[in-house]
Amino acid sequence: MQNTPPEIKADGPALIFGGPYSNLQATRALLAEAKRLSIPAEHIVCTGDLAAYCAEPAATIALMRESGIVVVQGNCDEQLGEGADTCGCGFAEGSACERLSDTWYSYANRHISTTDRHWLRDLPYRIDLLIGGRRLAVVHGTPSAINQFIFATSPSDLKRQELDLVGCDGILGGHCGLPFTELIGGRLWHNPGVIGMPANDGTARVWYSLLIPETSGLRIEHRALDYDHQTAARMMELENLPQGYADALSSGVWPNCDILPVRERRTQGFALSPSSVAWTNVAVGRSPSHHTSSTLLWPDVYSETLTSTAPSNA
Repeated sequence: MQNTPPEIKADGPALIFGGPYSNLQATRALLAEAKRLSIPAEHIVCTGDLAAYCAEPAATIALMRESGIVVVQGNCDEQLGEGADTCGCGFAEGSACERLSDTWYSYANRHISTTDRHWLRDLPYRIDLLIGGRRLAVVHGTPSAINQFIFATSPSDLKRQELDLVGCDGILGGHCGLPFTELIGGRLWHNPGVIGMPANDGTARVWYSLLIPETSGLRIEHRALDYDHQTAARMMELENLPQGYADALSSGVWPNCDILPVRERRTQGFALSPSSVAWTNVAVGRSPSHHTSSTLLWPDVYSETLTSTAPSNA
Protein backbone atom coordinates (compact mmCIF):
# COMPACT_ATOMS: atom_id res chain seq x y z
CA MET A 1 0.00 0.00 0.00
CA GLN A 2 1.32 3.41 -0.97
CA ASN A 3 2.91 5.49 1.79
CA THR A 4 1.09 8.70 0.90
CA PRO A 5 -2.38 7.96 -0.45
CA PRO A 6 -4.05 10.38 -2.88
CA GLU A 7 -6.55 12.76 -1.28
CA ILE A 8 -10.00 13.90 -2.32
CA LYS A 9 -11.58 16.92 -0.69
CA ALA A 10 -15.35 17.11 -0.82
CA ASP A 11 -17.08 20.26 0.40
CA GLY A 12 -20.46 18.78 -0.48
CA PRO A 13 -22.06 15.32 -0.74
CA ALA A 14 -19.91 12.40 -1.86
CA LEU A 15 -21.32 9.28 -3.53
CA ILE A 16 -19.68 5.98 -2.58
CA PHE A 17 -20.28 2.61 -4.23
CA GLY A 18 -18.57 -0.69 -4.84
CA GLY A 19 -18.40 -3.64 -7.19
CA PRO A 20 -19.59 -2.78 -10.70
CA TYR A 21 -18.77 -6.48 -11.40
CA SER A 22 -19.01 -6.14 -15.22
CA ASN A 23 -22.68 -5.14 -14.81
CA LEU A 24 -22.93 -2.45 -17.48
CA GLN A 25 -26.63 -1.78 -16.90
CA ALA A 26 -26.15 -1.14 -13.18
CA THR A 27 -23.10 1.04 -13.82
CA ARG A 28 -25.05 3.18 -16.27
CA ALA A 29 -27.88 3.51 -13.75
CA LEU A 30 -25.47 4.57 -10.99
CA LEU A 31 -23.87 7.25 -13.16
CA ALA A 32 -27.30 8.50 -14.22
CA GLU A 33 -28.29 8.72 -10.55
CA ALA A 34 -25.14 10.70 -9.76
CA LYS A 35 -25.99 13.10 -12.56
CA ARG A 36 -29.55 13.47 -11.25
CA LEU A 37 -28.13 14.28 -7.82
CA SER A 38 -25.67 16.80 -9.35
CA ILE A 39 -22.67 15.07 -7.80
CA PRO A 40 -19.47 15.76 -9.78
CA ALA A 41 -17.19 12.93 -10.84
CA GLU A 42 -14.44 14.02 -8.44
CA HIS A 43 -16.84 13.43 -5.52
CA ILE A 44 -17.78 9.89 -6.62
CA VAL A 45 -15.67 7.03 -5.23
CA CYS A 46 -15.75 3.35 -6.17
CA THR A 47 -14.30 0.75 -3.79
CA GLY A 48 -13.12 -1.47 -6.65
CA ASP A 49 -13.77 -4.76 -8.48
CA LEU A 50 -14.86 -3.31 -11.79
CA ALA A 51 -14.90 -6.62 -13.67
CA ALA A 52 -16.27 -9.79 -12.09
CA TYR A 53 -19.47 -11.87 -12.20
CA CYS A 54 -21.43 -10.27 -15.05
CA ALA A 55 -21.16 -10.27 -18.82
CA GLU A 56 -19.67 -6.95 -19.98
CA PRO A 57 -16.25 -6.39 -18.38
CA ALA A 58 -14.66 -4.37 -21.19
CA ALA A 59 -17.64 -2.06 -21.63
CA THR A 60 -17.97 -1.55 -17.88
CA ILE A 61 -14.30 -0.65 -17.50
CA ALA A 62 -14.54 1.72 -20.48
CA LEU A 63 -17.55 3.45 -18.96
CA MET A 64 -15.81 3.80 -15.60
CA ARG A 65 -12.69 5.24 -17.22
CA GLU A 66 -14.68 7.71 -19.30
CA SER A 67 -16.68 8.85 -16.28
CA GLY A 68 -13.62 10.25 -14.52
CA ILE A 69 -14.76 9.02 -11.11
CA VAL A 70 -12.29 7.98 -8.42
CA VAL A 71 -11.55 4.24 -8.12
CA VAL A 72 -9.49 2.25 -5.64
CA GLN A 73 -8.03 -1.06 -6.71
CA GLY A 74 -9.98 -4.19 -5.82
CA ASN A 75 -8.57 -7.70 -5.77
CA CYS A 76 -10.20 -8.51 -9.13
CA ASP A 77 -8.68 -5.35 -10.60
CA GLU A 78 -5.31 -6.33 -9.17
CA GLN A 79 -5.47 -9.87 -10.55
CA LEU A 80 -6.74 -8.84 -13.97
CA GLY A 81 -4.13 -6.11 -14.14
CA GLU A 82 -1.42 -8.70 -13.56
CA GLY A 83 -2.99 -11.27 -15.89
CA ALA A 84 -3.26 -13.73 -13.00
CA ASP A 85 -5.13 -17.03 -13.33
CA THR A 86 -7.53 -16.52 -10.41
CA CYS A 87 -9.63 -13.70 -9.00
CA GLY A 88 -7.83 -13.57 -5.65
CA CYS A 89 -11.13 -13.08 -3.82
CA GLY A 90 -10.10 -15.09 -0.78
CA PHE A 91 -12.73 -17.81 -1.28
CA ALA A 92 -12.15 -20.98 0.70
CA GLU A 93 -10.43 -23.75 -1.25
CA GLY A 94 -12.98 -26.15 -2.71
CA SER A 95 -15.95 -23.89 -1.93
CA ALA A 96 -18.79 -23.26 -4.36
CA CYS A 97 -17.64 -19.63 -4.65
CA GLU A 98 -14.19 -20.76 -5.73
CA ARG A 99 -15.58 -23.21 -8.31
CA LEU A 100 -17.94 -20.64 -9.80
CA SER A 101 -15.20 -18.01 -9.91
CA ASP A 102 -13.20 -20.21 -12.30
CA THR A 103 -15.87 -19.52 -14.92
CA TRP A 104 -16.62 -15.83 -14.45
CA TYR A 105 -13.02 -14.80 -13.81
CA SER A 106 -11.62 -16.63 -16.85
CA TYR A 107 -14.37 -15.01 -18.94
CA ALA A 108 -13.42 -11.54 -17.70
CA ASN A 109 -9.73 -12.30 -18.17
CA ARG A 110 -10.31 -13.14 -21.84
CA HIS A 111 -12.11 -9.86 -22.49
CA ILE A 112 -9.69 -7.40 -20.88
CA SER A 113 -7.38 -5.47 -23.21
CA THR A 114 -3.73 -4.78 -22.50
CA THR A 115 -4.55 -1.09 -22.13
CA ASP A 116 -7.23 -1.87 -19.54
CA ARG A 117 -4.83 -4.15 -17.64
CA HIS A 118 -2.30 -1.35 -17.35
CA TRP A 119 -4.99 1.05 -16.14
CA LEU A 120 -6.32 -1.42 -13.55
CA ARG A 121 -2.80 -2.15 -12.33
CA ASP A 122 -2.14 1.55 -11.72
CA LEU A 123 -5.22 2.13 -9.57
CA PRO A 124 -4.34 3.13 -5.97
CA TYR A 125 -4.89 0.68 -3.12
CA ARG A 126 -6.06 3.49 -0.86
CA ILE A 127 -7.53 6.96 -1.26
CA ASP A 128 -8.25 9.36 1.60
CA LEU A 129 -11.54 11.23 1.46
CA LEU A 130 -11.64 14.51 3.41
CA ILE A 131 -15.24 15.40 4.12
CA GLY A 132 -17.15 17.05 6.95
CA GLY A 133 -13.99 17.56 9.00
CA ARG A 134 -13.10 13.87 8.80
CA ARG A 135 -10.39 11.90 7.04
CA LEU A 136 -11.70 8.58 5.76
CA ALA A 137 -9.47 5.89 4.22
CA VAL A 138 -11.10 4.25 1.19
CA VAL A 139 -9.88 0.69 0.62
CA HIS A 140 -11.25 -2.44 -1.00
CA GLY A 141 -11.02 -5.06 1.74
CA THR A 142 -8.99 -3.79 4.68
CA PRO A 143 -5.85 -1.65 4.96
CA SER A 144 -3.80 -4.78 5.63
CA ALA A 145 -5.34 -7.11 3.00
CA ILE A 146 -7.08 -6.24 -0.25
CA ASN A 147 -9.22 -9.40 -0.14
CA GLN A 148 -10.18 -9.54 3.53
CA PHE A 149 -13.91 -9.89 4.13
CA ILE A 150 -15.33 -7.49 6.72
CA PHE A 151 -19.05 -7.82 7.44
CA ALA A 152 -21.42 -6.04 9.80
CA THR A 153 -21.08 -8.90 12.28
CA SER A 154 -17.31 -9.33 11.91
CA PRO A 155 -15.54 -8.87 15.27
CA SER A 156 -15.21 -5.27 16.38
CA ASP A 157 -11.70 -5.98 17.63
CA LEU A 158 -10.64 -6.85 14.08
CA LYS A 159 -12.13 -3.64 12.73
CA ARG A 160 -10.50 -1.64 15.53
CA GLN A 161 -7.08 -3.08 14.64
CA GLU A 162 -7.52 -2.08 11.00
CA LEU A 163 -8.70 1.40 11.98
CA ASP A 164 -5.57 1.79 14.08
CA LEU A 165 -3.45 1.04 11.01
CA VAL A 166 -4.78 3.94 8.93
CA GLY A 167 -4.75 6.61 11.64
CA CYS A 168 -7.93 8.15 10.24
CA ASP A 169 -11.42 8.89 11.52
CA GLY A 170 -12.83 5.94 9.62
CA ILE A 171 -12.67 3.41 6.81
CA LEU A 172 -14.82 3.10 3.71
CA GLY A 173 -14.47 -0.49 2.54
CA GLY A 174 -15.95 -2.90 0.04
CA HIS A 175 -15.35 -6.51 -1.00
CA CYS A 176 -17.99 -8.30 1.07
CA GLY A 177 -20.93 -7.16 -1.09
CA LEU A 178 -23.21 -6.25 1.84
CA PRO A 179 -23.73 -2.65 3.01
CA PHE A 180 -23.48 -1.57 6.64
CA THR A 181 -22.45 1.33 8.89
CA GLU A 182 -20.80 0.85 12.29
CA LEU A 183 -19.14 3.09 14.86
CA ILE A 184 -16.23 1.55 16.75
CA GLY A 185 -14.79 3.68 19.53
CA GLY A 186 -16.20 6.77 17.80
CA ARG A 187 -14.61 5.85 14.47
CA LEU A 188 -16.50 4.80 11.35
CA TRP A 189 -16.55 1.60 9.34
CA HIS A 190 -18.82 2.03 6.35
CA ASN A 191 -19.53 -0.30 3.44
CA PRO A 192 -21.79 1.21 0.75
CA GLY A 193 -22.56 -2.16 -0.82
CA VAL A 194 -22.09 -2.99 -4.49
CA ILE A 195 -24.00 -2.22 -7.67
CA GLY A 196 -23.09 -5.33 -9.64
CA MET A 197 -25.08 -7.81 -7.51
CA PRO A 198 -28.03 -7.50 -5.10
CA ALA A 199 -27.38 -7.51 -1.35
CA ASN A 200 -28.71 -11.07 -0.88
CA ASP A 201 -31.88 -9.51 0.55
CA GLY A 202 -34.46 -10.99 -1.80
CA THR A 203 -34.79 -7.90 -4.02
CA ALA A 204 -33.14 -7.00 -7.31
CA ARG A 205 -32.06 -3.60 -6.00
CA VAL A 206 -28.40 -2.74 -5.60
CA TRP A 207 -26.85 -0.32 -3.11
CA TYR A 208 -24.75 2.81 -2.87
CA SER A 209 -24.43 5.57 -0.28
CA LEU A 210 -24.22 9.32 0.10
CA LEU A 211 -21.98 11.02 2.66
CA ILE A 212 -23.41 14.45 3.38
CA PRO A 213 -21.59 17.04 5.55
CA GLU A 214 -23.82 18.83 8.07
CA THR A 215 -23.24 21.26 10.92
CA SER A 216 -23.76 18.48 13.47
CA GLY A 217 -21.48 16.02 11.67
CA LEU A 218 -21.84 13.67 8.73
CA ARG A 219 -25.07 12.13 7.48
CA ILE A 220 -24.75 8.72 5.84
CA GLU A 221 -27.55 7.66 3.53
CA HIS A 222 -27.81 4.03 2.45
CA ARG A 223 -29.68 4.15 -0.85
CA ALA A 224 -31.15 1.42 -3.05
CA LEU A 225 -30.92 1.62 -6.83
CA ASP A 226 -33.24 0.04 -9.40
CA TYR A 227 -31.86 -0.74 -12.85
CA ASP A 228 -32.44 -2.97 -15.88
CA HIS A 229 -31.47 -6.22 -14.18
CA GLN A 230 -33.37 -8.30 -16.75
CA THR A 231 -31.00 -7.24 -19.53
CA ALA A 232 -27.95 -7.80 -17.33
CA ALA A 233 -29.16 -11.34 -16.52
CA ARG A 234 -29.95 -12.06 -20.17
CA MET A 235 -26.45 -11.00 -21.20
CA MET A 236 -24.98 -13.41 -18.66
CA GLU A 237 -27.09 -16.25 -19.99
CA LEU A 238 -26.03 -15.51 -23.58
CA GLU A 239 -22.39 -15.78 -22.50
CA ASN A 240 -22.97 -19.04 -20.57
CA LEU A 241 -21.88 -17.51 -17.29
CA PRO A 242 -22.96 -19.22 -14.04
CA GLN A 243 -26.75 -19.43 -14.02
CA GLY A 244 -26.92 -19.00 -10.26
CA TYR A 245 -25.47 -15.50 -10.44
CA ALA A 246 -27.63 -14.60 -13.44
CA ASP A 247 -30.71 -15.69 -11.48
CA ALA A 248 -29.51 -13.70 -8.45
CA LEU A 249 -29.76 -10.45 -10.42
CA SER A 250 -33.54 -10.88 -10.43
CA SER A 251 -34.21 -12.96 -7.31
CA GLY A 252 -31.92 -10.95 -5.07
CA VAL A 253 -30.67 -14.19 -3.49
CA TRP A 254 -27.09 -15.37 -3.90
CA PRO A 255 -26.56 -18.91 -5.23
CA ASN A 256 -24.51 -19.78 -2.15
CA CYS A 257 -23.47 -18.22 1.14
CA ASP A 258 -20.01 -19.76 1.58
CA ILE A 259 -18.34 -16.47 2.51
CA LEU A 260 -20.98 -15.27 4.97
CA PRO A 261 -20.85 -15.34 8.76
CA VAL A 262 -23.69 -17.13 10.53
CA ARG A 263 -25.90 -14.09 11.08
CA GLU A 264 -25.57 -12.86 7.51
CA ARG A 265 -26.55 -16.35 6.28
CA ARG A 266 -29.66 -16.36 8.45
CA THR A 267 -30.83 -13.01 7.16
CA GLN A 268 -30.69 -14.02 3.49
CA GLY A 269 -33.88 -12.84 1.82
CA PHE A 270 -34.77 -10.20 4.44
CA ALA A 271 -35.25 -6.99 2.46
CA LEU A 272 -33.11 -4.05 3.53
CA SER A 273 -34.73 -0.65 3.97
CA PRO A 274 -32.98 2.53 2.77
CA SER A 275 -32.08 4.68 5.74
CA SER A 276 -30.14 7.70 6.92
CA VAL A 277 -27.85 7.57 9.95
CA ALA A 278 -25.97 10.35 11.73
CA TRP A 279 -22.31 10.35 12.65
CA THR A 280 -22.31 13.34 14.96
CA ASN A 281 -19.38 15.45 16.03
CA VAL A 282 -19.64 14.23 19.62
CA ALA A 283 -19.10 10.67 18.41
CA VAL A 284 -15.77 11.49 16.79
CA GLY A 285 -12.63 10.77 18.75
CA ARG A 286 -10.50 8.09 20.27
CA SER A 287 -10.75 8.87 23.98
CA PRO A 288 -10.58 5.94 26.43
CA SER A 289 -14.29 6.26 27.15
CA HIS A 290 -15.05 5.45 23.52
CA HIS A 291 -12.32 2.90 22.95
CA THR A 292 -14.33 -0.27 23.53
CA SER A 293 -17.76 0.89 22.37
CA SER A 294 -19.23 -0.52 19.17
CA THR A 295 -22.57 0.39 17.63
CA LEU A 296 -24.04 -0.99 14.40
CA LEU A 297 -25.98 1.98 13.03
CA TRP A 298 -27.40 0.21 9.94
CA PRO A 299 -28.90 -2.20 8.99
CA ASP A 300 -31.10 -3.31 11.87
CA VAL A 301 -32.05 -6.56 10.13
CA TYR A 302 -29.66 -8.57 12.33
CA SER A 303 -31.17 -7.44 15.61
CA GLU A 304 -34.79 -7.38 14.43
CA THR A 305 -35.05 -10.66 12.55
CA LEU A 306 -32.74 -12.96 14.48
CA THR A 307 -34.83 -12.74 17.64
CA SER A 308 -37.47 -14.84 15.94
CA THR A 309 -35.36 -16.83 13.47
CA ALA A 310 -32.23 -17.81 15.39
CA PRO A 311 -32.23 -21.14 17.25
CA SER A 312 -31.93 -21.00 21.02
CA ASN A 313 -28.32 -22.21 20.94
CA ALA A 314 -27.16 -19.56 18.44
